[in-house]
Amino acid sequence: MTPTVGWGVAGCGWVARDHALPGLLAVDGARVVALHDLDPAAMDRMPVEGARRTTDLAEFLATPGLDAVYVAVPNAGHRALVEAAAAAGKAVLCEKPLAADVRDAQALVDACARAGVLLGTAYDQRWHPAHVRLRELVPELGTVTAVRIVYCCWLPGDWTPDGRPHDNWRVDPARAGGGAAIDLAPHGLDLTGTLLGEDVTSLSALLQTRVHDYGVDDGALLTGTTDGGVLVGLHVAFNTPDALPRRRLEVVGTRGAAVAVDTMGQTAGGSLTLYRPEPVDVPFADTPPSGDPFTAQFAAFTDAVAGRARWPYDPARDLALHRLLLTALSGGKP
Repeated sequence: MTPTVGWGVAGCGWVARDHALPGLLAVDGARVVALHDLDPAAMDRMPVEGARRTTDLAEFLATPGLDAVYVAVPNAGHRALVEAAAAAGKAVLCEKPLAADVRDAQALVDACARAGVLLGTAYDQRWHPAHVRLRELVPELGTVTAVRIVYCCWLPGDWTPDGRPHDNWRVDPARAGGGAAIDLAPHGLDLTGTLLGEDVTSLSALLQTRVHDYGVDDGALLTGTTDGGVLVGLHVAFNTPDALPRRRLEVVGTRGAAVAVDTMGQTAGGSLTLYRPEPVDVPFADTPPSGDPFTAQFAAFTDAVAGRARWPYDPARDLALHRLLLTALSGGKP
């Protein structure tokens, strides 16, 4: 029989409720045994039966059968929660970005290393079936010269996912560590390296505060290069209406180009086209469960916790990308 991995969800906001939890519940060999949030009402909205629900972190981590923790609290709270989970011997899948600043990110990576527990960063875009397929197509593009990503959305200060009162912490500089750039750009940086097999190592940023009246950037343009000389451009924003074209990924090479439209995001779907030079639609699984990025991510981490497979992403690499981004956002100050 396949060993069952017991999961806990720490932070029961809308991403955990609407995307992560359904993906986790679809994984064979995974079982949700505990929920933790400081707001009991948030836990009440999590549609899972039989799990311990507690506002007490120590009680959460002491849940019988708990093997792994998915951390989805606001960015500034990642460090304390990850350190506690690591001290309790639990594997940790931590939402991106790793933390609100570099110091906390370094500390939580070090804590997991000292405790000898598995740490992963929850970059769901790695697992979107269109991006998995695109990674396979990269050799057909010849020498890759550029990656261009547009990943934008509409996020006013009073945004709510479901019409109910909502704590929009992503526009709170103290808890988020920034705005559109720190929230959305990590996906593009990670995805570039995942697709190409070489990471962005040089990065600069221009921040924008133009539409929304809150204390963080509502748009950013980032440019960089990989060690191999691939040019990388990222446009991320909280100020693009959702009805407009706002999600596009292009990988350009000397023999062809691949363009993914509406694949950046929390759900399966979108399109992938290969140009060599005539356009050819590239099929991929676009419906859950096989097409759901969260399901694929939790399945891979569950297998790693159970010892059935290796988690393929080094936390040191994720930390290096986090440091690169925050250095760029601070104008070159590490």
